[in-house]
Amino acid sequence: MNGIHDMGGMHGMGPIQHEKNEPVFHQRWEARAFAITRAMGGWGKWNLDAMRHQRELMDPAQYLTLSYYHKWVEAMIEFSVKTGLLTQAEADRAKRSKGSPKQVPPMHAEQARTLVAKGAPAIRNVAAPQRFQPGQRVRARNINPTGHTRLPRYARGKTGTIDRDHGVYVFPDTNAHFQGENPQRVYSVRFDARELWGDQASPKDSVYIDMWDSYLEPA
Repeated sequence: MNGIHDMGGMHGMGPIQHEKNEPVFHQRWEARAFAITRAMGGWGKWNLDAMRHQRELMDPAQYLTLSYYHKWVEAMIEFSVKTGLLTQAEADRAKRSKGSPKQVPPMHAEQARTLVAKGAPAIRNVAAPQRFQPGQRVRARNINPTGHTRLPRYARGKTGTIDRDHGVYVFPDTNAHFQGENPQRVYSVRFDARELWGDQASPKDSVYIDMWDSYLEPA
């Protein structure tokens, strides 16, 4: 979907502020937010792509004012209510309702350590056609889906060159809406900076974007 989350190429957002020796978490609550969100995922009520899309659904004004991990918490609460893990009243009070059932968490400490260390890889060992080869010219499809997509707006309709084939991965556009993983090839595509940004960009610069097969067509 087209929303405030897809900020690449937008004007007026100011320069990126680089923080030297930036810590993993700026405050202790951010570490707790990370841990709780990952642990809640153990219930299997959502997946990574669905959670990303939930954050995309935030009101733009709210999205711009919340910090990174605050967005995580808000999306987790929304999904927890949607899937019945919490009631809206419990979310509003930040307190369990009297008499509500308790359940044993689906993830124990050792599982959590493994998840943080290794993640949950989206690569899949399945056959998928390789439509494009390194060096081939391709065009990013000019699409504006209403659901989740990892195709950035600034690249849509632009022409680039296949740099490499990464292999087969879960397709986020369908996975986010529980329509199946639909594994397909992901390519690294090189775009000249001037193709993306116009003549004001340096002719020496280029941008590499990882793009699923469904995002591409022959140029």
